[in-house]
Amino acid sequence: MDKKRILLVDDEESIQLLYREEFEEEGYLVDSARNGVEALAKFKDNPPDLVLLDINMPDMNGIEVLRQMKELRATLPIILNSAYQEYKQDFGSWASEAYVVKSANTDELKAAVRKYIG
Repeated sequence: MDKKRILLVDDEESIQLLYREEFEEEGYLVDSARNGVEALAKFKDNPPDLVLLDINMPDMNGIEVLRQMKELRATLPIILNSAYQEYKQDFGSWASEAYVVKSANTDELKAAVRKYIG
């Protein structure tokens, strides 16, 4: 059985390290990008099964990246993952499958990933 591929988009190295370790332990392949431009390039070159997407990033915010990815692949599950609860009310975030507030406890995030890609 092929492993499911997650594209992790976050400009914080500590989050990237934590999430990579957590999701690789769960049996997923994890590819990462530090910003929206890099994420879109990786998204096109090696299509993921799911995207974990930060919102507050330099150069292009996660809402814009979400919009562009959904234009290319409307059915792709994208989980917004932000430290800021207020973005949940942003109309642009509604296109995502889930909105999970960042936490050192990754249980909620893992549950959301399992819900969309098993």
